[in-house]
Amino acid sequence: MESNRVEYKRELTDGFEREAIAFLNYRDGGVIYIGIERDGAVVGVADCDAVQLAIKDRLKNNILPSCLGLFDVIHQVRESQDIIKVTLASGSEKPYYLRKYGMSEKGCFVRIGSASEPMSGRMIEELFAKRTRNSLGRRRSLQQSLNFEQLRIYYEEAGFSLGDRFAANLELLTEDGAYNYAAYLLSDRNGNSVQVAKYRGLDRYDLIDTNEYGYCSLIKTCKQVLDRLDVENRTATKITGKERIERRLWNVVALREAVINAIIHNDYTNEAVPKFEIFDDRLEITSAGSIPEGVAREEFFAGYSIPRNKILMRVFKDLDIVEYLGSGMPRILRAYPKESFIFTANFIRTMFPISLEALELERGATLPSSEAQVEAQVEAQVDLDILFACSVQPLSSGEIATALGHKKLSGNIRKALPRLKDAGLLAYTVPDKPNSRLQKYRLTPTGQALLAKEKNRHE
Repeated sequence: MESNRVEYKRELTDGFEREAIAFLNYRDGGVIYIGIERDGAVVGVADCDAVQLAIKDRLKNNILPSCLGLFDVIHQVRESQDIIKVTLASGSEKPYYLRKYGMSEKGCFVRIGSASEPMSGRMIEELFAKRTRNSLGRRRSLQQSLNFEQLRIYYEEAGFSLGDRFAANLELLTEDGAYNYAAYLLSDRNGNSVQVAKYRGLDRYDLIDTNEYGYCSLIKTCKQVLDRLDVENRTATKITGKERIERRLWNVVALREAVINAIIHNDYTNEAVPKFEIFDDRLEITSAGSIPEGVAREEFFAGYSIPRNKILMRVFKDLDIVEYLGSGMPRILRAYPKESFIFTANFIRTMFPISLEALELERGATLPSSEAQVEAQVEAQVDLDILFACSVQPLSSGEIATALGHKKLSGNIRKALPRLKDAGLLAYTVPDKPNSRLQKYRLTPTGQALLAKEKNRHE
C-alpha cells in the first residue's frame, strides 16, 4: 500500500510534479509508481517510452531548484504489465517548488504520511535558511580555462553527444556563467588526485607501494582506481575432482559500489580527496564528509541519504557508472555488515576484511563442509555477484554486466545466467517470452535464501 515513501498513480497526471516535489523536500525521498492503482492493483502503462520521456521532461523543466541527478526513471515489469518506477532522493537545496508558482505555499509541498501537503510559509522560510550554499555548483572554479575532451569521449561512448551548451545543461556553470567547482573536477586537467596505498602488516608503518590517480577528469580517476583495485582483488582457486572453487579477496559488487560512493559523495569543498589503503587483513576506503545533516544512520544504511554532489551524481548516472539511486548501500550490506562503516565528524571510513576463505584457498587449506554445500549451488564467485546485483531489482543481462563492472556481456556472465536459472536461483520477468527485448532476471525465493545464508556467513 501507499506509505510515506511510496506513491501509486494509475497514470501520469497533472499532479505528478506535486508528488515529486514532496519527496524531494522529504528527508527520506521516495518512490512514485506509474501504472498501479492506489490499492496496489497493477494496471500497466500503454506506452512506457513516451511516458518516461514526459516524466523526465517535466522533472527537468517544471521544478526548481534543478533536481537533475536526484531522480531515476526506470521501466519495470510487474504481473506481466509494464510499469514505471520514479525514484527521488531527498534534495540538499530545499525547498523545491513548482516553477510557475515560485517559492510559495502554492508551489512547495512535503510528504506527510501517505499524502503530499502544501508547506506553510514558516516551513518554507526555515528550509530556505538551511539551504546548502557551499555546493560544488555554487562554488566558482579558480581556473576558468578548462577543457572537457575526456568528458566528451565518455559521453560519446555512452551514446550521447555533448553540444555547445553542455556546460549549462550539465549544470557546470555558476549563476553568473562562470565554471563551477564541479566543472573543475570533471575537466581534463585539475589539481586533484586520489591515492591508492599498500602496506605490509596491519598498520601504516611499512608502506610497500603507493600510486596517485588523478589530475584529470574525475570520471577517468574513478575508472583508474577501479582498475587498480580489481588487480589487487585477486582470485584464489582450488580445483578438486568434482568442482572448481574460486574466491576473491573482496566481494566484487560491494567493492565497486564502495569506491564509486567514496568518489561521488566525497566533500570536495575543503579540497580533501578519497583515500584507498590496502593492509594484510583489510581494505580501508576513506572519504571526506560525514552523514548529511538530518539523516540518521539507519536511513543512511537504507540508502535514503542525500546525494552530497548531485551534479557529479547526474554525470556518473549518464555514463552508467552509477546504476540506480539508493541501490549502492543495500548491495554493500548484502556482503558486509554495518560495522564495516566508521563515522567521525569529518570522515566516513569503510573497512572490508580480506576473505578468510580466499586466504585458506591460497594456502591450500580445505574449505569447511558448510562452504562446500554453498559451492554445490554456486560454482564461482561471479554467480554470487550476479545474485547480489539482481537482489535490488530485476536486471537485464546487459544491466547485470554493467553492475559487475563490465562494458559488455562477458563469457562468464553469459554462461552463469542459464546456470543460475536452471538452479532455480534466478527467474525470467517475462517467462512466456524468453527472447523478449524486455526480458530481465529476478531473484527467486531460493536465491534470496542463499544470499541470506551468504550474508550471515560473513557476519
